[in-house]
Amino acid sequence: MSKLYCSTGAIISLKNNRNYRLIEEFAPHIHSDGFEFLMYDSWYGEWEQIAEYLSHTDVEFPVFHVEKQVGELISRNEEGDIEQAHKLFEVNCKMAKILGAKRLVLHLWGGLPSDWNISINIAQFAILREISARYDLLLMVENVPCNHENPLAHLTRLKNAYPDISFTFDTKFAQFHSELDTAFEEEYQWLWNGAVQHVHINDYAGEYKEWKKLRSLHPGEGRIGFEAFFRDLEEVRYKGTFTIESSSVNEDGAINLEKLNESLKYLKELMKC
Repeated sequence: MSKLYCSTGAIISLKNNRNYRLIEEFAPHIHSDGFEFLMYDSWYGEWEQIAEYLSHTDVEFPVFHVEKQVGELISRNEEGDIEQAHKLFEVNCKMAKILGAKRLVLHLWGGLPSDWNISINIAQFAILREISARYDLLLMVENVPCNHENPLAHLTRLKNAYPDISFTFDTKFAQFHSELDTAFEEEYQWLWNGAVQHVHINDYAGEYKEWKKLRSLHPGEGRIGFEAFFRDLEEVRYKGTFTIESSSVNEDGAINLEKLNESLKYLKELMKC
């Protein structure tokens, strides 16, 4: 059976001061098969301390989500940006290695420039993959939002450039671009023939590219039909892993464990279908 992980971003946010020590405290009470560690830009100054602390806990981090600034710097591509993106990416790789992760989720583009010069982002993937390979990490590009075109077009370009590339497929981002159903059409069957190895679960309540509603909701809080989505996954015989990213931090910083575990239970039931 596929593994279902929980993103640390579901329980750690600015609302609780990004207190990474909460991961150890709450992990035993979260009904997942492990965790996907989400790196924040504010942690670079203490990344070694954080990695050392968490590596001595009993929490397992099979997946590591690269800090989003890496893709944003590549997209902006001003003087020194690419070199800085490489440096930050290597820090992420070092941290992932210490935490015992085997796979990396990458936002290859982002920020306001987003995908306006996508050829640069695509070319940079080769360098980032070379860096991650030195740490024995599998790099998986995510279908993140675009300002110019759409994610499926870029995943196709990446597949053509790097035939053995791996992807993370995010339900919220796919719905945001009205591509959730499109991804299962015949034209994109190659996605499910080994290219997509990991799936992010979030709901989305907005219409096509409604930026103000781009938040990580729990299943049932938005417009995504998860029963149909999992039937599609069953039809294409998807055997990869999942991570729930739905935010479970209240406005006062408290973590809503009951809500998070309810969503995990619901998803595990769908995974058995």
